[in-house]
Amino acid sequence: MWNDLKHHHATVADRKFIDLVDADRAKDFNALAGDMRLDYAKTNIDATGREMLFKLLDDAGVAAMRDAMFSGAAINETEGRAVLHTALRNLDGDPIMVDGADVMPAVLGTLDRMSDFAEAVRTGRYTGQGGAITDVINIGIGGSDLGPAMAVQALSPYHDGPRCHFVSNVDPADIAQVLRSCDPTTTLVIVASKTFTTIETMTNARTAKAWMAEKVSDVGAQFAALSTAEDKTADFGIATDRVFGFEDWVGGRYSMWGPIGLSLMMAVGADAFKAFLRGGQAMDVHFKSATWSENLPALLAVVGIWHNQICGYATRAVLPYDNNLMRLPAYLQQLEMESNGKGVSMDGADLTVHSGPVVWGEPGTNGQHAFYQLIHQGTRVVPCEFLVAARGHEDDLHHQHQLLVANCLAQSEALMKGRTFDEARSNVAGKFSGDQLDRQAKHRVFPGNRPSVTIAYPQLTPFVLGQLIALYEHRVFVEGVVLGINSYDQWGVELGKELATALQPVVEGLKGADDKDGSTASLVAFLQSHGV
Repeated sequence: MWNDLKHHHATVADRKFIDLVDADRAKDFNALAGDMRLDYAKTNIDATGREMLFKLLDDAGVAAMRDAMFSGAAINETEGRAVLHTALRNLDGDPIMVDGADVMPAVLGTLDRMSDFAEAVRTGRYTGQGGAITDVINIGIGGSDLGPAMAVQALSPYHDGPRCHFVSNVDPADIAQVLRSCDPTTTLVIVASKTFTTIETMTNARTAKAWMAEKVSDVGAQFAALSTAEDKTADFGIATDRVFGFEDWVGGRYSMWGPIGLSLMMAVGADAFKAFLRGGQAMDVHFKSATWSENLPALLAVVGIWHNQICGYATRAVLPYDNNLMRLPAYLQQLEMESNGKGVSMDGADLTVHSGPVVWGEPGTNGQHAFYQLIHQGTRVVPCEFLVAARGHEDDLHHQHQLLVANCLAQSEALMKGRTFDEARSNVAGKFSGDQLDRQAKHRVFPGNRPSVTIAYPQLTPFVLGQLIALYEHRVFVEGVVLGINSYDQWGVELGKELATALQPVVEGLKGADDKDGSTASLVAFLQSHGV
């Protein structure tokens, strides 16, 4: 099927997208999940190609693997684990069995404990040494940081709890900047590490503990842990009633639906957090029940496969025209690139097609004055994914929001239509003549035929954010199944960690660099000469 799709692409590659997009195509090449709409009409996928892509899903057994995931089967084969982040948003508590036991009572019990603690902090029933908690510092890295940091920003219009700060980088500048802005006597620190051994997280946690100890007599009382290692959290001084664990069938980059989302719950409240979960649950139901032609995760996945594996476009730009989603591209970088950045299939064989694309982006309209030049006129095609809400949260500035929406729709239109040489020449004919006219016109030509999809929704609410994140999670799942890879391990992060552990005593001067390559050894020597 890969070869058939590539052959079909070759036969249609030169046609103009704009010639395809009539009213019928606009109606046919979009789908709805509740009030969220995915428009993929501005691509070169036609009805024939779409059916071939759906057959690719069927040949890969996507539906059966989807059912296996939701049922609690150990589809993370390399680690022998189920993949059940979806259980964290199963608010109706329908039984989900893992190794013969229903996991839902424990999931809902933890959610209730989180809600009680978050509300105690928010209402001032739980205090620091100096009074009500004014600031929450979440210390984590990867999924323990990117998810809640993105979501707290995204739902800032609903933020009525303590100020939330996020520390992830082991660079001391990260934590020092946050600590300077907080009062230790009214700060709660959340340490997010499943094993309570993550080196960056624990280094920052010890720094925060020392900072707090200068002003607070019972430091442990102002710490909470998101971890399953209760022995280690106890050694750190954190009481068990402030330790919230989650099972190994919840991967880090899929974990903000549970305890990793505690900072989000403290920011927006338990009710809004549960609305976020409901949005994710609604997308789960849609993903399980909708036919491929109406299934947003499946459609977003086949568009991605068409652009990356078939057309050969190596990157994907995520462009939210919603400033509150400014951290979404960074969040999706991890979700997609750590999940599907693999080189071998489940059976250990080398992949015969490219794996996931490079994901990047910035919010509009900022990107228009930065990298859109390359997207419009560069030599490489960059498929774009636009996200836009019908309404913002600033009712008195709705006219300005309309300008934002106009920019979003204009960019996708411009990418598709482009501007011909004759059009460009006509535009500058009154300013230039002769050879100068032609030369100036060439600089104003836009190739067009640059593909994009648009995800539109009424307003960025907690429910809609849940829908959106679950949509991208399931998109990653579908693409991974089609590629035949395990989207739920991340062995690629291990080697660098191992080498960093070995290099630390070398950098500190406690060990020689004789066993290191010449480049690394010389860099160590240079940095040591300047005081590292």
